[in-house]
Parts: sequence; C-alpha cells; structure tokens
Amino acid sequence: MNSRMHASEDALAELGCAVIASRPAPRVLVGGLGMGFTLAAALKALGPDGVVTVAELVPEVIEWNQGPLGECAGFPLNDPRTHVHVGDVAELLRRGQAAYDAVLLDVDNGPEGMTHHGNGWLYSPPGLAAAQRTLRPGGVLAVWSATPDDRFTRRLRQAGFEVDVRTVRARPGKGARHTIWLAHRPQRAAAALAPSPPRVRRQRKLRT
Repeated sequence: MNSRMHASEDALAELGCAVIASRPAPRVLVGGLGMGFTLAAALKALGPDGVVTVAELVPEVIEWNQGPLGECAGFPLNDPRTHVHVGDVAELLRRGQAAYDAVLLDVDNGPEGMTHHGNGWLYSPPGLAAAQRTLRPGGVLAVWSATPDDRFTRRLRQAGFEVDVRTVRARPGKGARHTIWLAHRPQRAAAALAPSPPRVRRQRKLRT
C-alpha cells in the first residue's frame, strides 16, 4: 500500500466499472480495502444508484480507513453507496449467484505473489468458477497483479472468460508496471441462469 503510487489501483476500478457503469443500479464487489483507492475509484465511476460492497479480512484495516487514513482516498467508507463485509471475499464469491455486475480483486500481490496462502483459492479454477457464477451475464472480473502471468491468463480462458490483459503504471506515466486482467462473462451465460423448461412426454395412443 502506498498513498503516492495508486494509479494502477485506480485503473482496476476504472477499467472494470467502465464495462458496467451504464447498467441500471450496478452492483460491484471489491476484494481488499487497502487504503481505499480502488473503492473510491469505483464509487466515482458509478452513478448515484450504484452499490459497492468491499470485503476486507482484517478489521484493523477498516478501522484505519475510518480514521485518519481515510483522508488519503477521501473517506470512501462514509459514502452511503458503500457496504462493508468484514471477512474473506471468498465467502461472498461462494455465496453469490449472478449477484454482481463487476468483481474487482486487489488481493495480495496477484495470482503468484501471495503472502497469505489462503488467497490462492481466489485464483484457482474453483475460485474462478465461483467468480463467474457470482457475475451477471456480461459482467467483468477485474484482477490486479504486481507482475504479468501467462498461466493465469490461460486459466481465465479455461474457466470460460473472454480475457483482455492491460499493463498500467503505478504512477501516472511512470513507476512500476502492473497487470490488470479484464475477464468478461459472456452474455450467452444468461441462458445458463434460466431454468430449463420441463420435458413433456407424449403418450402413445393405443390402437383399438
């Protein structure tokens, strides 16, 4: 976390929310609060009817953002459109069924840069399958990483996403290069959410 080098965290929200901002009452899930920059950028990108749920595993991080640290990002936790989940974002991914238009993950240092072993599930095939289920058709999973990762790109495609990989700078026009994946759930997934019509068995008429 760095209060001077957060352009890529802003870009995570800007790129992810640009896909769905025109939808009525868009719902966004942010995994990881950090210093609040991704949350603040998501709120800025959405209209007044948007809702952003931020999941943060460490209660102290939430407390810091409610205190003096919150000034760095403009106190986004005070925005009435913000909902806070104190716990693992994986809990919400496992629970959701077409619940969000966008999921923004800024957890650890990306798919291969984890400092917390439990975060690996988010980037695994089961985690990506859960993310796709929790997205509405046409929604987007945006993932931030400190480094590029071709294997993760392939994993996203194998999970059924349409993938766009972007490189962004840590500071406007300079600084370290970070990677953002924009993984789109195809619109055709809408058919998978609808219940299948009941099968009608036709009875044969008996000859008399």
